[in-house]
Amino acid sequence: MKSAVYFPPRPDFFLQIGEKATHKKFLTVRQEGSRQVKRELDYYNLDMIISVGYRVKSRIATRFRIWATQRLKEYIVKSFVLDDERFKQAGGGGYFEELLARIRDIRSSEKVFWRKVLDIYATSVDYDPRSEVSREFFKVIQNKMHWAVHGQTAAEIIYNRADASQPNMGMNNWVGPVIRKSESEIAKNYLSEEELNMLNRIVTLYLEFAEIQALNRIAMSMQDWIDKLDDFLKLSGKQVLDHAGKITHDSALQKAVRR
Repeated sequence: MKSAVYFPPRPDFFLQIGEKATHKKFLTVRQEGSRQVKRELDYYNLDMIISVGYRVKSRIATRFRIWATQRLKEYIVKSFVLDDERFKQAGGGGYFEELLARIRDIRSSEKVFWRKVLDIYATSVDYDPRSEVSREFFKVIQNKMHWAVHGQTAAEIIYNRADASQPNMGMNNWVGPVIRKSESEIAKNYLSEEELNMLNRIVTLYLEFAEIQALNRIAMSMQDWIDKLDDFLKLSGKQVLDHAGKITHDSALQKAVRR
């Protein structure tokens, strides 16, 4: 068996990323001739490997830098990097479920969801971007999905859960260390983990259904899309919202900002 070539890292590596966080000794037992030899070998984690890979001058290190730079470029351009073949062959383990959950959460974000709903709605035979019905379409779809999850409209969930006396103003989801005003105005940020998971799944399934309808070139009116959502929610055993709710959107935002 060939021994691995070992290059001890320079001290400045440890200054950058910390020796204790990257380095650990493991006792290794190996057979050498007729005797067993025990040695403590140094093992380094991925942070150290990457750091060394960008500093060492060798053909292997050069290939590593080319590979790593390609992945970094893809991440900067696309905002994601995915090893498709590795997921296909090994299933991705627990990371695959994490990936699916994150995609569902992205699809249910208001900006992404609104854009997808507009794309779907634009295929309606009676679509008119200037009509009041068009402006209300997103609100109706969003409220029906929220109601199916927790029995409140988007405005009601903000109005009832925004509370300055509670930690993080009653919010469970936000980006960054500080809650911004814009985040306090998003209904899904007040949902529990279980509620958010259910909402994400409902959004994903509805969008998948809508895309199938569009691919099949089935003529749909604006009301047809709403009726299909009702049918889907009933099939899922969820309550169907049949009113506009008791709290207006403006009232909910005023309370969230005031608190």
